[in-house]
Amino acid sequence: MYKIRVILDTKEDVIRTILVDDNINLEQLHFTIAKSFGFEGQEMASFYRTDDEWNQGEEIPLFNMAEAGEGISMLICKLNDTLPIENSKLIYVYDFLNMWTFYVDVIEISLDKRGDLPQTILTVGEIPNEAPDKEFVAENLNKQLGDEGDIDDEFGHFDDDFDFNEY
Repeated sequence: MYKIRVILDTKEDVIRTILVDDNINLEQLHFTIAKSFGFEGQEMASFYRTDDEWNQGEEIPLFNMAEAGEGISMLICKLNDTLPIENSKLIYVYDFLNMWTFYVDVIEISLDKRGDLPQTILTVGEIPNEAPDKEFVAENLNKQLGDEGDIDDEFGHFDDDFDFNEY
């Protein structure tokens, strides 16, 4: 049995702790998470592998998107293979139009077997009416480009008084 904490990426605390059987697939986990937050589970979604710093990695989509049928999907990924140890993590994105983003973290794995799973055992906060806006902040590009003098050094001095219309 897995105890999983799911946290909505928002300013307010919106958390669910769920219990699931250890041999479910990620599609079943997707429906469990969606239901625990009040969604029907009918929108497109993906899990993303991540490291301990929550850096997004390989996508595990709801449906196999490969042309040859050999691609990965939630249906073929087992929970205990994808999240094999405690503190394993995934990023879960639900509804690509609204981009509800969640952090999924395994907080406990036990050998207990229960017939009443899946189950939400902790609910903290209410989901907002609209998905939080995502901010994509680029690094400071001025540091990467350097000073204007760098261009002058590499290509010779550019004269600001040069009249391009003369030619």
